[in-house]
Amino acid sequence: MVQNRMTNAGTEMKRRGLCFVISAPSGAGKSTIANALRASEPQLRHSVSVTTRAPRPGEKEGVHYHFRSMEQFETMAAAGELLEWATVFGRGYGTPRAPVEEALSAGYDMVFDIDWQGHQQIRTALPDDVVSLFVLPPSLEELRRRLDNRASDHPDEIARRMAAAQDEISHWSEFDHVIVNKDLDRAIFEARSVLTAGRLRMRRQTGLADFVATFGV
Repeated sequence: MVQNRMTNAGTEMKRRGLCFVISAPSGAGKSTIANALRASEPQLRHSVSVTTRAPRPGEKEGVHYHFRSMEQFETMAAAGELLEWATVFGRGYGTPRAPVEEALSAGYDMVFDIDWQGHQQIRTALPDDVVSLFVLPPSLEELRRRLDNRASDHPDEIARRMAAAQDEISHWSEFDHVIVNKDLDRAIFEARSVLTAGRLRMRRQTGLADFVATFGV
């Protein structure tokens, strides 16, 4: 498999990819930040999830989701073929393991905007490959205002999301990094800084020892 390489003075340096996990309560901005990074970072790959729900109009197999029956989904989970998975309102959602491991080996990074439980599962499955970020809102009042401004959720749904936010936020200390999304542009900049720092960790740069050897050290 072709490795992604960084070039310095004609020397190719291999790097192992990373899983950049972004979590936050609903409305704090994790999906917006993740999508901004995907749009601007060519080495970021998108993971196509598995789901047991029916395709919506315009959705394509293998592009938007891998659509599977609940029986197939449960078989994949039992066989360890999913890095993380959950059943939400009777529907299964999960991340296939093989495409992620192939991308990491090839030097590509994967970004995930998932909840704290998904973060725990991915970190357990790939403990040396995860860099995680938790996004906090400036306040619960601001979070409620953002959810109200969506104008797409029923008031009961907003109330449910606000109640769930307290539980989500209680897991902030389980993450490697935390930012407060007061200004979106600033939050995207800070998230990109976390991603860059993760890429530069010595254990990710698998070709670093060979490169340093060229200096006669």
